[in-house]
Amino acid sequence: MKIRFPHITLQSAALIILLVLGVDQASKFYIKLNYPLSVYGQAAIVDWGFFKLLFIENKGMAWGTKINDILPFLSEDVAKLMLTLFRLVAIGYLGFWLYSILKRQSAPALRLALSLIFAGAIGNLIDSLFYGVIFSHSYGQVATLFPEEGYAGFFYGHVVDMLQFPLATWTWPKWLPGIGGQSYTFFEYVFNVADAAISTGVAILLFFNKRIF
Repeated sequence: MKIRFPHITLQSAALIILLVLGVDQASKFYIKLNYPLSVYGQAAIVDWGFFKLLFIENKGMAWGTKINDILPFLSEDVAKLMLTLFRLVAIGYLGFWLYSILKRQSAPALRLALSLIFAGAIGNLIDSLFYGVIFSHSYGQVATLFPEEGYAGFFYGHVVDMLQFPLATWTWPKWLPGIGGQSYTFFEYVFNVADAAISTGVAILLFFNKRIF
């Protein structure tokens, strides 16, 4: 069965981007203004077994990786600034690419994928740019909006993550070197709506690359 992607115009791409951004930012604001940060070992905000609602703040990239984890000679502040600047440059490139393919004949799948990736990238960039200024910290307390002093400076905000789908947990056999006897949870990563949009866009590019390119 061949999947047919809808025709994406400039207007519909803008609608997709605004919808993703609206849901992403609304969910982040809700978490920030209603719950303190989730502490390890503490019960989740919502726990349905296969789905958990948490509240963590990611100072780095995917899965919490930081640039100074790769380049340890960099300070944490410098690494965070570099990450935010990289996101700005990447979004500028993505925006130009998306606009150019919307103005000419291109595969609908490519238009949809880039719209989702662009929206997700902007969603996480908003956190990095502004959240440190417009929110107080969430350690042991519920954050307040527009405090006298935010928890970090402009460009140094943390990305809010809250969704987790721990689909299965098992213990590795003891005979396995390195990981034997350890517990492992499949898909324990915590993410947000923006991350989901980016991942969906990338998946479209990977699975439908022959039709796209």
